[in-house]
Formats: sequence, C-alpha cells, structure tokens
Amino acid sequence: MDNAAIEEMFETLGPVSIRRMFGGKGVYVDGRILALEVDGEILLKADDISAPEFEVAASRQWAYDGKGKPVRMPYWSVPEEAFDDPDEMARWVRLAYEAALRAKK
Repeated sequence: MDNAAIEEMFETLGPVSIRRMFGGKGVYVDGRILALEVDGEILLKADDISAPEFEVAASRQWAYDGKGKPVRMPYWSVPEEAFDDPDEMARWVRLAYEAALRAKK
C-alpha cells in the first residue's frame, strides 16, 4: 500500500508518519505506533480492551512463524466494512490509536 493511501486511512487522527520496518511499514501518530503495513495489508494495534471488538468484527490477529509455531502479535486486520465507509474506518483507526495510548502508560 502506498503512503498516500495509508495517510488517507488515518486522516481523522491528523498527520501520520510512516517508517519502514520489518520489510513493511509502521504507522505512527505523535510518536506512537498504531498500525503496521505488512505485505500490502494494514494491521491495526489492539489490546485487551479493544481486541474483543476486532474478534466480533471477524478480523484476524496477525501472527508470524516463530521457530515452527505462530507468535501472535497485538495487530489485527481492518474489518472489511471499514473500507467502504469512512466513518467506520475512523472508528477502527480511533480504537487503534487508543490502544497505542494505553500501551505507552
């Protein structure tokens, strides 16, 4: 996904910075990472408070292969309906931002 498309997804939060990492990109607001771009897909940060909402929305949690077994990370796929509805996208992006804020405490 190109940087302009990523910036558009997160526009309701204000300016984002995008940095290359792990063969993908990290998306930051105010120095806090709230999303990853991996293989062209945006993955939103979640925590114990917000992860249940991602589960209900049929999102999938990102995991990588760690020595033969999956290692689950606190990033989830964007729910499909958010791609067609800017208000819905804003809601999910806000959840990711809130999780990023809680992670810094």
